[in-house]
Amino acid sequence: MQLEVVAEIPSTSTALLARARAGNFEEAALLALRQTQGHGSHGRHWLGAEGNLALSLLLRCQTPLALAGQWSLLAGLATLEALATPGLQLKWPNDILRNGAKLAGILVESQAGQGGSADFLVIGIGVNLAFAPTLPDRATASLDGALSPIPTARAIIARIEAWRAISAQHGFAPIREAWLAHAHPTGTPLTITTPSGPVRGTFAGLTESGALRLETASGPSCFITGEVLPPA
Repeated sequence: MQLEVVAEIPSTSTALLARARAGNFEEAALLALRQTQGHGSHGRHWLGAEGNLALSLLLRCQTPLALAGQWSLLAGLATLEALATPGLQLKWPNDILRNGAKLAGILVESQAGQGGSADFLVIGIGVNLAFAPTLPDRATASLDGALSPIPTARAIIARIEAWRAISAQHGFAPIREAWLAHAHPTGTPLTITTPSGPVRGTFAGLTESGALRLETASGPSCFITGEVLPPA
């Protein structure tokens, strides 16, 4: 997959979504050296400061919409491996932490096609390579300029392609196993948001499809959506 680099753009993901919705389904990787209107999960703004990484990939893959979240786990794992930095940890479903603070985020967007599968996926990846923004609700971290955007983007694409090939041959199980090796230890106290309020429990791994498992006061529970909150 060729990497396209632009100096500045409002949003790499928005640009690739527009291409796909216009009928251009050719796979693509788009990196902005500066992004002015990036967006993350839950409608949050993602600050794409110069020196940070703002990368999006347009993929053609017939993935059932119910399993699209697996691509967030795959992309997070691939990004962590590409960064090759000590002290990194995966947080379900779409964050990378450095020493407990948010370093990177993943956002997967898709469009339903026939038969309940996605026509395409756009995977947005933001990494604080040089600058950590100040956020009101969580600690943030950066890599202090140790890595630069273009070679980092190429390394991430290579790892995504490698895990994509493994998934095509062996399914999600190898990704799940590798993801868990970089995640919270089993038994870590976690709180997850749900439409009916927060649920507290301890981390019990992932299901075979990638859903979060929690041991709660009322017994084991599984979650396919939600946000794991930072410690109070």
